[in-house]
Amino acid sequence: MTAVSAELRTPRPRLAAGGALQLLRYLAGRLVQAFIALVGMSTAVFFALRLSGDPALLLAPPNATAADIAELRRQLGLDAPVWRQYLSYLGDVAHGNLGYSYVQHEPALTLIAQRMPYTVMLALSALVLSVLFGVGAGMVMALSRGRLGERVLTPLVLAGQAMPAFWTGILLILVFSVWLRVLPSTGYSGLSSLILPAITLASLSAATIARVTRGAMLEQLSRDYVRTARSKGAGTFRLLWRHLLRNISIPILTVVALETANLLGGSVVTEMIFAWPGIGQLTVQSVSARDFPLVQAIVILASTVYIVINLVTDVAYGFIDPRIMILTKGGGVS
Repeated sequence: MTAVSAELRTPRPRLAAGGALQLLRYLAGRLVQAFIALVGMSTAVFFALRLSGDPALLLAPPNATAADIAELRRQLGLDAPVWRQYLSYLGDVAHGNLGYSYVQHEPALTLIAQRMPYTVMLALSALVLSVLFGVGAGMVMALSRGRLGERVLTPLVLAGQAMPAFWTGILLILVFSVWLRVLPSTGYSGLSSLILPAITLASLSAATIARVTRGAMLEQLSRDYVRTARSKGAGTFRLLWRHLLRNISIPILTVVALETANLLGGSVVTEMIFAWPGIGQLTVQSVSARDFPLVQAIVILASTVYIVINLVTDVAYGFIDPRIMILTKGGGVS
């Protein structure tokens, strides 16, 4: 048996005896980093909001006097020094209290919980579309390099990566809502309302995933083990399923994780275009009204989601190829 053919039959490396301990240390280190990042992000947002202006000036009625504005500022706790407001803010967050909305007079978590299902629905739908089209298109483009498949898909991928979300959304509304009148353009009135926003949000991510998948596939197709497998009569499906998918999974997993976080952030523009009742629309409304507690709660939530996604991705690397975590912490392979 040649060295190359032996490589095709090599089992996945396994963590050594101390691998579990190395994994726990690795996770502990990442959790500490995540906590520091979360505190840093929330602190930056806290002070940036205080530089944006006085919410009392927006909340006070037009005929309010200076005394009325001062009283409103006192009721909101904005009359205290900034450092004292910050310490109070940290104490409330430590106890799970993210504050009350200045505008809607409800707990920030309650308002977020009402909007979150819509954003999750939109982001998951866009993620599924992105992965299905991106990975599928990338594989087809790599396997049909220079042929019809690549020539058809390449312009679509380039268009998806070149057009911003607001332009894609406007075009979709114009075609499917105004001209054809087959899909609703704004709000949520059922699953049909989800189609256009999901496609809009998925367009850029799908194009990015397709390009990464194509590059990873082309790199693997040039390897010796692929030529050896083909010379032994391995078909395209067998080669793809048995060898290529695992070898290209790490770069694909990386870009999917990044795009998942980007989908949550990019939903702001998409939700505003389609009047989607999610977190993105709530964020814009809160920033415009200088609703400090609500904006801070949304940032903490978004940062937590982003950190969790990256942590899960790092752990997934270790399951796909334990050598990655071993090399990171200096373990061994058995």
